[in-house]
Amino acid sequence: MCFVPACFEIVGMILLAPKLLGISVLDAAIMGSVVAAVSPAVIVPKMLQLMEKGYGTKESIPQLILAGASVDDVFVIVMFTAFLGLAQGESVNVFSFVSIPISIILGILCGALMGKSLALFFKHNHMRDTVKILILLSIAFILVTLEDVLPIPFSGLIAIMFMGIFLQRNHSIVSKRLSVKFNKLWVGAEVLLFVLVGACVNISYALKAGIMAILLIFGVLLFRMAGVFICLLKTTLNKTERLFCMVAYCPKATVQAAIGSVPLAAGLGCGQIVLTVAVLSILITAPLGAFLIEHTYRKLLKKEQR
Repeated sequence: MCFVPACFEIVGMILLAPKLLGISVLDAAIMGSVVAAVSPAVIVPKMLQLMEKGYGTKESIPQLILAGASVDDVFVIVMFTAFLGLAQGESVNVFSFVSIPISIILGILCGALMGKSLALFFKHNHMRDTVKILILLSIAFILVTLEDVLPIPFSGLIAIMFMGIFLQRNHSIVSKRLSVKFNKLWVGAEVLLFVLVGACVNISYALKAGIMAILLIFGVLLFRMAGVFICLLKTTLNKTERLFCMVAYCPKATVQAAIGSVPLAAGLGCGQIVLTVAVLSILITAPLGAFLIEHTYRKLLKKEQR
């Protein structure tokens, strides 16, 4: 679940995009690596909600989707960096792919250590929640910066996620209060992120590519669903639970908004179409995925009796 659905979607993009949009295989690979990432902004709140209500928790379905989606984003960003380097005439080192599991493991260890340390620090030092938010934000920025500075593979995103997990495990009262404040911060950040991305879109170009681009998005979603289905073949999940996992693994938003304009900024010829498809994938899959998750989990998942 960490990389197979994303690989299926990238392969689907490589097969379909040249025929539907008339772009090269390499441009299609770049587009696939942008679109393939699943959205934490949509999935995380929904899966946490399911865990609170007890739906699918006996089979650990929300936990499976949360963990898979988090690593999926790291994997896709590495693939995007590799394809972007190829398009700019750089060579791709095999070590960049070998470094994926190393960066994940180091990110988990670093995040776990930071989360446990912060939990102990907050227990013994009383301060306002606003100050705690500033401390967490500062550490998060440092971890992301270390990803580029350190000579060894390291995933800042995974480290931040596990920092939050271990803070919640070791000091749940504070983590609940801080999550409320972070949700308020995200409202403003979300608006800024998506407004800036929307401002880069060429509307006339988007309308010209519209129908084919929409067909492409739905086509690669079928490839992603096939990847999820294959991942769950040897599991104990029943048909309805597998169907829910396939639906829940479709929403896209945050990563597409963050890296969708990078090829355009890098001056690549495919930049405009990549950005267009990235924005369309957000507009289509984010609300559709959230709607389907919200209206299917009661029917497709079992509720654990507490």
